[in-house]
Amino acid sequence: MASIYYTFFLFCSSRLLVCLAVSSISSSEQLFLNQTLVSPSQIFELGFFTPNGSNNRYVGMWYKNLTPSKYIWVANRAQPLDYRDHLVSLTIGGDGNLRLLDGAQKAVWSTNVSMGSNRSTAVLQDTGNLVLMNSGNIVWQSFDYPTDTLLPGMKIGIDTKTGEKRYLISWRTDTDPSPGNFSVGMTSEIPPQSFTWKGSAPYWRGGQWDKSKFIGIVDMDSTYLSGYTLQQDIRQGTAYYSISTYTNNSFVYMFISAEGLLGLVYWIEERLEWLREWKAPRDLCERYGTCGPFGVCNISASPICQCLDGFAPKLEDEWRKGIWTGGCSRKKDLHCQGDLNNGASSGSGANQSDYFLKLSKMKLPDAAIIQFLLDENAGGCQTWCLNNCSCLAYSYVDNIGCLTWFDEVMDIQTFNMSGKDLFLRLAYYERSDKSGLSTKIIIISLVAIVGCIIILGAGIYYVTCRRRVNESASTSGKKLLGQIGKEEKDDISNELQVFNFKGILDATGNFSIANKLGQGGFGPVYKGRLRDGKEVAVKRLSSSSAQGVEEFKNEIVLISKLQHRNLVRLMGCCIEGEERILVYEYLPNKSLDTFLFDPSRNGEITWEKRFGIIQGIARGLLYLHRDSCLRVIHRDLKAGNILLDGNMNPKISDFGLARMFQATQELVNTHRVVGTLGYMAPEYAMAGTFSEKSDVFSFGVLMLEIISSKRNSSLCYLGRTLNLLSYAWQLWREGREMEFIDEAMSADCIASRQEVGKCVQVGLLCIQDQPMDRPNMPTVVSMLSGELDLPDPKPPTLPSYHSPSDHEIYSQQDQLTLSTNTMTLTVEGR
Repeated sequence: MASIYYTFFLFCSSRLLVCLAVSSISSSEQLFLNQTLVSPSQIFELGFFTPNGSNNRYVGMWYKNLTPSKYIWVANRAQPLDYRDHLVSLTIGGDGNLRLLDGAQKAVWSTNVSMGSNRSTAVLQDTGNLVLMNSGNIVWQSFDYPTDTLLPGMKIGIDTKTGEKRYLISWRTDTDPSPGNFSVGMTSEIPPQSFTWKGSAPYWRGGQWDKSKFIGIVDMDSTYLSGYTLQQDIRQGTAYYSISTYTNNSFVYMFISAEGLLGLVYWIEERLEWLREWKAPRDLCERYGTCGPFGVCNISASPICQCLDGFAPKLEDEWRKGIWTGGCSRKKDLHCQGDLNNGASSGSGANQSDYFLKLSKMKLPDAAIIQFLLDENAGGCQTWCLNNCSCLAYSYVDNIGCLTWFDEVMDIQTFNMSGKDLFLRLAYYERSDKSGLSTKIIIISLVAIVGCIIILGAGIYYVTCRRRVNESASTSGKKLLGQIGKEEKDDISNELQVFNFKGILDATGNFSIANKLGQGGFGPVYKGRLRDGKEVAVKRLSSSSAQGVEEFKNEIVLISKLQHRNLVRLMGCCIEGEERILVYEYLPNKSLDTFLFDPSRNGEITWEKRFGIIQGIARGLLYLHRDSCLRVIHRDLKAGNILLDGNMNPKISDFGLARMFQATQELVNTHRVVGTLGYMAPEYAMAGTFSEKSDVFSFGVLMLEIISSKRNSSLCYLGRTLNLLSYAWQLWREGREMEFIDEAMSADCIASRQEVGKCVQVGLLCIQDQPMDRPNMPTVVSMLSGELDLPDPKPPTLPSYHSPSDHEIYSQQDQLTLSTNTMTLTVEGR
């Protein structure tokens, strides 16, 4: 009976307070269903609302006196209340936190912060910021947790050191505030870019920030952006974007719609209505990657997609049908890279240098790398890019500097008004003005002849000295050089820097033990610093490694031809006497296994970072299998061979065991089985048959290890001994895949439950026993981006043995050798 009176009292109280509004909530007060919290100047209002046609109730904030109003923030968007529950309340709990209670007095949402006392006050400010005050200090604020709307004073962006990311996340539908498919945020690169993502895939890109505007937004200039700022601290790894008042009007906001449209809206007082000033994407050209790699979009042209000069559609049939996402490929190989597919060219044209084609009024491509040149200007930018064979394009932008591109040129567009100049590297054969160059060629030839005479004496002296050095080389060193063909040597000399041994000694402190990064069967790896200050990783092959000669040659020839953001970059080599040394770019976070399998460190890798690592590895494998100039099977993909840069971006390393193959080859047999036990596909480990599906199997194992932070070794489950693959399949079959994730990040994954489940399922599809059942890497990348409905995986039938994945196996002439795996090297014993 008492409870009935209590319920009746609350209901009557709420009815009496229907017209009352307050500006704050203290520990002794509550906000009931028919009450609202109003900012002091009557600008913003917070209270309970139910969207049209919905059975859910939320606590949200809106403009109080502007019609139609706009919900700008929702507290419990992922934990709705039942609209039939009339006894809900917003209150200050005993711990000082702001809490949303249902009719059973159960907290469905809370600010969840630690504070010194429970005497807190929640205040709605005129800025639209709901703040929780304790002892005069702000301990929590809604501005730190935006939903789909950015108000003046709010910030969205990223902090790479703390892992904090603030996004705008769309509503699921116009009547459902729960998190939707689209998000808006910033990248941490230099310069930062603005993006809209659909799921995890880019949907729209605003381009690079030039300290006043995003240069990829056609009508965004410094006047338009008055009062809009981006704050970036390179040392702290932060980038935050915010807006202030617009045209002296305080009623302005930016938001992302449920359909993925990013818009800027402001209030016109004279007309008493909202006006959408700008939206993106406005057309198909503004959608990310519409025309694919090396394709350019022009909304005024028909068709809207064209290949850049010097390029042709990769897939002619699809291109004619208006399916352009496959992009374009180069017609003629660059001179500095050689003609890898058709053999070295002959004739006078083969001796001409590459050149840069100027493309005006362009939206610059994605994934630019800024070069901090000592004398930073357009001429220095061109010279730097021309002297670096991996540099495919450049642009010099005021307030940014020299931007360069080393990977495929993606997401470019022709602007009619603004835009930047993009300089695209092309082979000399593509040059349209060869005839007009005759006079210049004659002049250059005369200068070259004079120059040759001047340097002839110096050349003779150099050759004489070099001959003496070569004569002092050991027989084994000469034998190794002899194994590399002339064409391969030419490729290497074009791509790589050749270091002398003394320079390597200086860089590594005479191979100081303090600089040692790891040890493997091929030999140790050291950290080094070159004379220009650049940090490198130096792999010194052991002189006693009889099996290292072929792998060393393979790695030099192979990696010199591969360039991708998710492949480790080989900078040079040293072959002098008995020494065989490879020089790589230095990656400060070392290898993935140093984080993944260390209980004291695996908590540093949030789910977002892990998902990014999975996607990066997938893109790297896709490049090796399908998009590179060579078709490559890695054959030793594992956590120890995934290196991490300062931003935890993955790079595939160790190509000593990789094999090149023809496009028509599906399966290849080998008598020499190499790789890592636990990652090797069944058909490869047992029959020596490998294909690109062998790498897919290894990728699936690696995915499951990344999700669980467990090695693919035996574990106990329901009294049975299972390997990690069987354990994952068992949990997925029972709908308990969330139990598979690493406990160190389980709380982080709650909001990503669907994404985690998808990754577990993709991993299980990759480790299916039959190669024909496994997806290829293009399909895997599509699955990870959420574009495909996933089939059910078949159960793995691998034996439940103890799989020592920290060891490797070598089988040749009935001999078996095991040796310890390291964090950066493939062990020699295979």
